[in-house]
Amino acid sequence: MRFVIQRVSEASVKIDNTVDSEIKHGCLVLVGIEEADTREDVEWLCRKMISLRIFSDEASKMNLSLTDTNGEVLLVSQFTLFASTKKGNRPSFTKAARPELAIPLYEHCIALLTHLLGKPIKTGQFGADMKVSLINDGPVTILIDSKNRE
Repeated sequence: MRFVIQRVSEASVKIDNTVDSEIKHGCLVLVGIEEADTREDVEWLCRKMISLRIFSDEASKMNLSLTDTNGEVLLVSQFTLFASTKKGNRPSFTKAARPELAIPLYEHCIALLTHLLGKPIKTGQFGADMKVSLINDGPVTILIDSKNRE
């Protein structure tokens, strides 16, 4: 499972030209789910993400976490995070999980983040054609892969 975490001053998702979800200060998190992922991957990534010290303190040092700053989360599923470009020019998505596996893991991610943060998070719509807008604050963008726990 992969998270692309972007520290944002605002972010939104439009579906059919209508704003479906939006946040102000916090993190836009793109989540890619592969066939080998389990609930344990979800739990490790969610706990890691909310604890990352990527927000600035009063001395302008990245020293504060999402929970320290009471930031918001906009979680968007994105199967293209598991694109393989090894052969040819057309990406292959065979590593991306099928919906019957991905949807329950995505929903577990939503429930766990809501629980850990003590407030609802915002989401995109699984499988929808979404237009994602953001103002990346910093810019700060971090990729975390549950199969590569550095």
